[in-house]
Amino acid sequence: MSIKFDIFSIGHSTHSEERFRELLNGAGITAVADVRSSPYSRHLPHFSKTELQTWLKDSNVAYSYLGRELGGRPRDPRLFRNGVADYEAMAEVPSFSEGLARILKGAERYRIAMMCSEQDPLDCHRCLLVARRLSERGICTGHVLATGDVISHKEIEDRLLQLEKQASDDLFASPDERLSSAYRSRNMKVAFSDPSTDPE
Repeated sequence: MSIKFDIFSIGHSTHSEERFRELLNGAGITAVADVRSSPYSRHLPHFSKTELQTWLKDSNVAYSYLGRELGGRPRDPRLFRNGVADYEAMAEVPSFSEGLARILKGAERYRIAMMCSEQDPLDCHRCLLVARRLSERGICTGHVLATGDVISHKEIEDRLLQLEKQASDDLFASPDERLSSAYRSRNMKVAFSDPSTDPE
């Protein structure tokens, strides 16, 4: 049985403009929500905000920038833990909730993909922060891979548990506790770091 996804996520990686169009078309995407904190790319200028917005429009794909609300690089030093962006703390900020509300509102009209730069969802805050919080609200996110395949956030979480070695035979931890621990572990490995925020 096929899964009906409410929201999608995608990483632009090093794709050409043509390949990225193919990935969007393959998933039926009609709008891109850019969740990069800095919507520019020196090495891939076609993914810089102005150029991206232009050629997406030519492809009849809407564009919205949500990096201020849903970006992975916080400006507030209180949102860092040991010098690393703390996704759990970031999810509690009012502007983050406002960003989620904007995406959900847009999803009533468009088939939206959250876009960041990382190819693998498990290397990116769009998955570890945003899609996680959407999932907690009952929103099903489909992650568009570089191959064009789309996998569910549940499949991503299963992979996360294996990757972060959260053993299912741990008698003292509930499934939710193991998953939360896996998210925290991955967060510390891949999130944006700023040593100047570390109180030590």
